[in-house]
Amino acid sequence: MNQKETESKIKSSSVTGVAVKELKKTRPRNRTTTPDSKIPSGSIDSKWTKHKMDSALINPANRRKFTAIVVGSGLAGGAAAATLSELGYNVKCFCYQDSPRRAHSIAAQGGINAAKNYQNDGDSVYRLFYDTIKGGDFRSREANVYRLAEVSANIIDQCVAQGVPFAREYGGLLDNRSFGGAQVKRTFYARGQTGQQLLLGAYQALQKEINNGGVEMHSRTEMLDVVLVNGHAKGIITRHMVTGKIESHAADCVILATGGYGNVFFLSTNAMGCNVMAAYRAHKKGAYFSNPCYTQIHPTCIPVSGEYQSKLTLMSESLRNDGRIWVPKNSSDTGKPASEIPEKDRDYYLERKYPSFGNLAPRDIASRSAKEACDAGLGIGNSGLGVYLDFADSIERFGKDTISSRYGNLFQMYEKITGEDPYSQPMRIYPAVHYTMGGLWVDYNLMSNVPGLHVLGEANFSDHGANRLGASALMQGLADGYFVIPATLPNYLVNESPGSVSTDMPEFREAEENVRTRISKLISINGKRSVDSFHRELGLLVWDKCGMARNEKGLIEALVKIPQIREEFWENVCVPGDSSNINQELEKAGRVADFMDFAELLCHDALHRNESCGGHFREEYQFTKDDPEVSSGYTNEGEAKRRDDEFAYVAAWERNEKGNLNLKKEQLKFENVKLATRSYK
Repeated sequence: MNQKETESKIKSSSVTGVAVKELKKTRPRNRTTTPDSKIPSGSIDSKWTKHKMDSALINPANRRKFTAIVVGSGLAGGAAAATLSELGYNVKCFCYQDSPRRAHSIAAQGGINAAKNYQNDGDSVYRLFYDTIKGGDFRSREANVYRLAEVSANIIDQCVAQGVPFAREYGGLLDNRSFGGAQVKRTFYARGQTGQQLLLGAYQALQKEINNGGVEMHSRTEMLDVVLVNGHAKGIITRHMVTGKIESHAADCVILATGGYGNVFFLSTNAMGCNVMAAYRAHKKGAYFSNPCYTQIHPTCIPVSGEYQSKLTLMSESLRNDGRIWVPKNSSDTGKPASEIPEKDRDYYLERKYPSFGNLAPRDIASRSAKEACDAGLGIGNSGLGVYLDFADSIERFGKDTISSRYGNLFQMYEKITGEDPYSQPMRIYPAVHYTMGGLWVDYNLMSNVPGLHVLGEANFSDHGANRLGASALMQGLADGYFVIPATLPNYLVNESPGSVSTDMPEFREAEENVRTRISKLISINGKRSVDSFHRELGLLVWDKCGMARNEKGLIEALVKIPQIREEFWENVCVPGDSSNINQELEKAGRVADFMDFAELLCHDALHRNESCGGHFREEYQFTKDDPEVSSGYTNEGEAKRRDDEFAYVAAWERNEKGNLNLKKEQLKFENVKLATRSYK
């Protein structure tokens, strides 16, 4: 949808001309320029091998002349920093936590995918590739996804060598379990603490390099801007969160591994510190932001219990291996205890609708199905926004001890939060914002359109399309950090003069001054509303208008309202204290200010994409009973309806110097997987 169409629709929605004026500030426009993805030629199974052979090399003696900045110390950032240092590069690593081991990767629970086929149940590199493409609703790059599947086996070997305590079966082989969107067992796990154990592996590798002097670690340090020199990313501006000191850091390249933007919704399963700042500051410096409307709603979270909440708690998708999801068939039973509802009056709706995948249907489908049940008045709990996740059958089949060995820490966490014993009564769950498939655009080398700016893990868009399969986030983060960026980074560095950039350059002084000015402005407003109140208002608006389901009317309303919230924020926010020491309100204010701008981009992207795919569900585009795919029994009424003829592309948004948005399209080519309507029946 172009700007004129948007303005017309706003006018027809009886919105004032002020709204049109506000929308002109961003002015989405179509540009025919296609970003160069640098995908290598050759067959899909030879591309990565060929690319590594064709890539530049830097000999060990010369590597120590180069310095790389890595922002973020989770799985992607920690793995990249440790590996690059091992190879001989000088690395400066930054995180806002007090320790790299506090990165949000630690919160991942259920497991990590890999195509090792220990179970001999039909898995392969190609099947993992196919499941990922299909699960992402055919909106991801084939080459990137195949590389991810190919590298996955190496990740497990790497982690085992680091001492990660993966579960093992009786014969000694590593154990596997299933996750959503797959019919094979390919998920390696360490009880419900997989993310923690993987992060500890990366952390000890990182600490070794810190001790050896290869990595200069900067904790409690937040990146506030990226510095471009002659159009290349050559440094960052930071603020020390304890002393308040603003500093410039120069390097030969910058690597962002800063996670996703799920906290734009305020309530999410993300840690409260997770933010979009690094990615969005890069976007404002010219980096394309791709597919921001692809946000993942996780189906297995503890429901909201009150307005006092500031975050939500994830219950691992692995629970859907042994738990059965259901709601009462009759609305009159929703207030009854689960034990009083007989089996015949229970609707195991995922098993009914998707018999081939059952409770392991992909996340986007499982989430929408839960919403449909609750919208139909069948939701349980005081709010009516909840469904049951029941382990009674599994406990009877395997015994309590077996279920405890698989999920004991998750059950304990659930009981601690809710006061309910999941061994004796079903869990109550409901979908919540969890992961973001959109992110900064990158090519096959994981470099953005800004030379020298590389982006890893959830911060980029590259591998998951419109919906990420469960247990694939950890896989991508470690693949990018351990295997991809070490092989591809020399392609950029080989043409650079190491150490040629200094913080004395005017670009650094200008960027530093801009950061100081912004901080001073936030503190000087001295308004009457808290930062959290603005974040909550924005988040609830975006959740309501651009959350689990979106429609044209709601998106237009959001695009009208967001500038109004932003204007009041810059006039009435209260940031007490000063910038010369610890000031958590100042930190939050900077992040929320970026969320204000980013929310607008998110809604523009959702409005322009006139189709449904994966986590982007436009209510206007869904299968009806009159569609042949439904009447033939291939898919269900209400499923997402793609429009491949018009939207089989990556939407790469550019923000120009005036703040206007330009849309650039990277067309997706499917040469190894046939485009098809997804069916999980």
